[in-house]
Amino acid sequence: MDLQGIIGQLLIVGARVSALMVFAPFLGSASISPRIKAGFTVVLTALLYPVVSPELPRVASQGVGQMVAGEFLVGLVMGIALQFVFEGVELAGQIAGFQVGHSLANLINPLNDSDTPLLANFYQMVALLIFLQLDIHHWLLRGLARSFDYCPPGSVTATPQMAELVARAAGGMLVMGVQIALPMLLVTMLIDIALGLVGRASPQLPVMLVGISVKSVVAFVVIMGTLRFWPGLIEKYFAEALVTIEHLLRLAR
Repeated sequence: MDLQGIIGQLLIVGARVSALMVFAPFLGSASISPRIKAGFTVVLTALLYPVVSPELPRVASQGVGQMVAGEFLVGLVMGIALQFVFEGVELAGQIAGFQVGHSLANLINPLNDSDTPLLANFYQMVALLIFLQLDIHHWLLRGLARSFDYCPPGSVTATPQMAELVARAAGGMLVMGVQIALPMLLVTMLIDIALGLVGRASPQLPVMLVGISVKSVVAFVVIMGTLRFWPGLIEKYFAEALVTIEHLLRLAR
């Protein structure tokens, strides 16, 4: 038994799995204990190794580091492409919260363990529920298993085209955030115009104080009215992210 070769192959599989566990949404959530993540990584590596071991190359000890780095890159791009969707949704919540005056109300976001504006936190939790309801995490794990056939270990290379595609996907977060927050932007703009006209007609009216209350009430009405369209919209974003992952793996071969 080539113990050294087996350990090298386990490191190759484990690098791809661990990178996904660090950067993928939900699986890489800060609310999940590092011990649980480590245990899940070990279990996934043990389950995948018998399946993919016939296709894993035998590597010398001096070549393991380079190959592990390449495998880590595959898991990273798979996780970060989906994470961009959650970041875009959080951006939409920040835009909406700023428009209605809730930008100063922060809560701890369980996904990244950081202070996040109230509406941004709410938007991300809705996106997470849709993520779980659509079983995207299951598709991600299936894609991880299939990635060893699609992008064989030892053939992974970082290319400028990959960096360009990742940058383009990151830029899509702004478009995504504006699209989701667009109803709130339009409604608050109309409220600002109406309050401005009222303030000109009645200067003694405290428009600023009235505007905060009106915007808060209207914001909840808009959220309740638009949430029914979220599953289809978020599903489209996740589908585009999965297509991006496929393109990135194709460029990495």
